[in-house]
Amino acid sequence: MFDFDATLPLMAVQFLLLAALLNVIFYKPLTKALDDRDNYIRTNNLEARERLAKAERLTKEYEQQLADARKQSQAIVTAAQADAQKITAQKIAEAQKEAQAQREQAAVEIEQQKQEALRSLEQQVDALSRQILEKLLGPVLAK
Repeated sequence: MFDFDATLPLMAVQFLLLAALLNVIFYKPLTKALDDRDNYIRTNNLEARERLAKAERLTKEYEQQLADARKQSQAIVTAAQADAQKITAQKIAEAQKEAQAQREQAAVEIEQQKQEALRSLEQQVDALSRQILEKLLGPVLAK
């Protein structure tokens, strides 16, 4: 079946030389390239995780700042609305006081005009009464 002559050791030596040559030329550079690639991927993966953690931390900080800013703006809006309501209430109260004062002034003026009109009417009534008496009774008896 098998011949164990001089070709077998020669074939074994050729195989070992081929294996050594392939190891030096092909396998070592290939394993180095694979190791470099593995290190590159590992390094990028770590950097990506660090960046992701930093981005998440910054996102939380920004969201907190945004929430604080919203609370502050809501407080400012609420305070402004309260101030506006106070000012509106004050203006309405002032307008009501002014209207009341004008009504009272108008009532006083109307009362004064009424009194003047009554006095004028009384004078006219007195004058007309005298004229009527003078015409009826005569000028001497009417006085």
